[in-house]
Amino acid sequence: MLTFPNCKINLGLYVTQKRPDGYHNLETLFYPVALTEPLEIVPAAVAAIHITGSSILGEATHNLVWRAYMLLKNDFPNQVGELDIYLHKVLPMGAGLGGGSADAAFMLMLINKYAQLGLSQAQLAAYALQLGSDCPFFIYNKPCYAAGRGELLEEVALDLSNYSLQLICPELHIATAAAFSMMTPKAAPINLKNLPEIAIDQWKELLSNDFEMPVFAQHPILAHIKEQLYQGGAVYAAMSGSGSSIYGIFNSKQRANIKVDIAFRDIYIDALNPVGHI
Repeated sequence: MLTFPNCKINLGLYVTQKRPDGYHNLETLFYPVALTEPLEIVPAAVAAIHITGSSILGEATHNLVWRAYMLLKNDFPNQVGELDIYLHKVLPMGAGLGGGSADAAFMLMLINKYAQLGLSQAQLAAYALQLGSDCPFFIYNKPCYAAGRGELLEEVALDLSNYSLQLICPELHIATAAAFSMMTPKAAPINLKNLPEIAIDQWKELLSNDFEMPVFAQHPILAHIKEQLYQGGAVYAAMSGSGSSIYGIFNSKQRANIKVDIAFRDIYIDALNPVGHI
């Protein structure tokens, strides 16, 4: 069985509180993006995972896809059984796009379907939360306001399918923990649940990503990329998550010409798909 995990961007991101458990509370709006990579499972005599594509950090069996498999295999050993897992990495790693989280969530859904486990979305989201704070979002995979660690989700009626997306992914890996350590939590200045009611040409003045200040201070080239997106006609541009990807939302068919002295991927998507499993 084959599926295609997609990534996300953050529309606004505010770190609002340091929690007693060491995590941070945040507020953001997750929006799914139709940039995907293939994930396949087939029955096997002995379970194994095979990862190709972009360079992978650490052991393959530490990958979130493998951990998702083991979660369900441990709880449903007879139904799930032994699987060969094939993941071809296309989504950039360490870019704030949630690629690894998407892989894990889609793996849970793929096994649920393959093994006919009958798990509900809520049950799958509970498994996903064991793997990462933003993993539950990809179970629903629709525009969502997120709070808590990112797991408290509320669907919002935001449709950007009339806009194009340009995604610039520099070859920089941002250390999320270090970025968190350089900011002071504070209340969100805007209620992101109301974002669909705000004209997109006002977002530049109203929306922000709390990670941009510390990350841009360390990597000024990211601020330069953001400015070039605006100079190229973006109606809104921002860093996604804790970086290092910078995206620009454009009126249909427009894009910017990015010139920076660093290796990067320039990804263009005609229309931002608003809902569903892509």
